[in-house]
Amino acid sequence: MAEFRVPEKRQLLRLDEVTWEVPTTFWAKMRVPARLYASERILDQILEDKSLAQLVNMTTLPGVLKHAIAMPDVHQGYGFPVGGVLATDVEEGVVSPGGVGYDINCGVRLLISDIPRQEVSEERLRRLVESLMRTIPVGTGEGSPITLSKKELDRVAVEGAHWAVRNGYGLAEDLERIEDGGRMEGADPAAVSERARERGYVQLGSIGSGNHFLEIQYVEEVFDAEAAQAFGLEPAQMVVLIHCGSRGYGHQICTDYVKTALQAASKYKISLVDPELACVPFQSPEGQAYHRAMRCAMNFAWANRQVITHFTRKVWREIFGDRSELRLLYDVVHNTAKIETFELDGRRHRAVVHRKGATRALGPAHPLTPRIYAHVGQPVIIPGSMGTASWVLVGEQLDDTNFFNSTCHGAGRQMSRHQAKKRVFGSGMDLVAVLAQQGIVARSQSRAGLAEEAPFAYKDVDEVVRVVERAGMARRVARLRPVGVIKG
Repeated sequence: MAEFRVPEKRQLLRLDEVTWEVPTTFWAKMRVPARLYASERILDQILEDKSLAQLVNMTTLPGVLKHAIAMPDVHQGYGFPVGGVLATDVEEGVVSPGGVGYDINCGVRLLISDIPRQEVSEERLRRLVESLMRTIPVGTGEGSPITLSKKELDRVAVEGAHWAVRNGYGLAEDLERIEDGGRMEGADPAAVSERARERGYVQLGSIGSGNHFLEIQYVEEVFDAEAAQAFGLEPAQMVVLIHCGSRGYGHQICTDYVKTALQAASKYKISLVDPELACVPFQSPEGQAYHRAMRCAMNFAWANRQVITHFTRKVWREIFGDRSELRLLYDVVHNTAKIETFELDGRRHRAVVHRKGATRALGPAHPLTPRIYAHVGQPVIIPGSMGTASWVLVGEQLDDTNFFNSTCHGAGRQMSRHQAKKRVFGSGMDLVAVLAQQGIVARSQSRAGLAEEAPFAYKDVDEVVRVVERAGMARRVARLRPVGVIKG
């Protein structure tokens, strides 16, 4: 039975304008404080679900370092809230499959074009959206634009985006514009179940359902001219944003290892305040097996977005001509557990950094910042809701232990999928028509799926980004506005 102790607003310590903390005095089982970044308005929204209670529960896990963190886009999830960050000691701490999530390496990539918004007519935009919808599979279940064997799937799991480029689905220069170069070393297909393979080999190159999408956007406003120039962004420029992950392959890996962790809890004498926090010592055989399998899903997701990019480029050339190209600005991850090194209280720690609905953000001098962006900082891509806006940010040069080099991953839900559908269908709203009135061409395989992702179901992404900037995690570079939406 899960324990949920929900802090009241009056019990939070306000450390500055946007930083709140639940001290360890709140509950004897807390090992470290729980820290939350939010404006007053966003905090009130967060207090409406169990996300803050889930954040507190994260602090009870063995080996947790410094504090558990919730980003301003946080909302209730499985065990960990979506928008949660937790670092655990590599030697003494645990790894939690639910702390990564079921969509391992869900992430976003931004493609930038040489086409200005004013040159894209309504008819051309409609053709572009409909052609992409026909070419790139969306929705649940099977769907792949390429033929892949299970044997070849194992190669994808080891090579990631490098497999895609080697097989003609992209450019060599794409790889230096992907987090970790589009491949995590140490992936081991032997740690992946046959059921995960069954689900994965028929889905490479597909977007999926839920909040996953492909959006045609344009640069509405530039806030940091130097960073925008380094990224190749300019006002009115057409861009494409892709948001998806490891599909059924990653989902099954998480399912398998949550079960493994629950079965192993008594073996390692781990007492959980919530079974959904299922975890094992990172150095245990089960912990190492999960991490090897997780890396396979990470690599699958990078290959997935790379294949989608290939077919997006193909459609783009058909619509705008062979001389028009889409260049990859960057690809960032927001569901992962990586080994990173930090200095805490004068001691260097190797940590397992769980980011569940949180994006890595690195400053210009950080050794992991991509070489091509080392002078300005790592690009951070923050998708919003389909009727509002998305953002490009850049990592700041700060003490990396404040946020464990992390920031938000999107707008964050403020309404459940069920609530959103009830509101849309209960009012007779035609979302496609509503979006069309805003100049947005929307296509979806499912009316229910589109209703679940209605813009009003999400927090105000502009306010979320302002909190991120005020906290010092990352600064604003450019605001993007959607004109075409493809959903599962």
